[in-house]
Amino acid sequence: MGAVLAFDFGEKRTGVAVGETALLQAHPLTVIQTSNDDARLTAIARLIDEWQPELLLVGHPVHIDSAAHVMTARARSFSQSLAARFKLPVQEADERLTSREAETRLRETGKSAKSMKPMLDAVAAQLILQTWFDHPHDLSHECLPALSPA
Repeated sequence: MGAVLAFDFGEKRTGVAVGETALLQAHPLTVIQTSNDDARLTAIARLIDEWQPELLLVGHPVHIDSAAHVMTARARSFSQSLAARFKLPVQEADERLTSREAETRLRETGKSAKSMKPMLDAVAAQLILQTWFDHPHDLSHECLPALSPA
């Protein structure tokens, strides 16, 4: 395969991470700070042009007991928008507790809550992608048929 871009979708901020399937190592990339869907997709288009990914991975938010919540449907809609616009395979992966883990990791580096906020979502996206790399046979990594490009 090749590069993978991963997203921790949020209505105001979307964290982005990148990784190479040959190395199986994820890295935080950036945070797209906008609540405008068109602006978000334009920023993602620039990242796709730069990294030329073969796959897009979106964190699938659910409660700890796997129950869906309001962001579950919004993240699914985001995934579908990515697939429709960029004609790349899109997969969803469990993102439970990634934001909390990202906060813990950043705090361990000595960052204050204020100084960690700009990169928090990118580190969460990194954790989503690294988990996906580490557990490639997990059923949550199966490509969702509705998200496959036409």
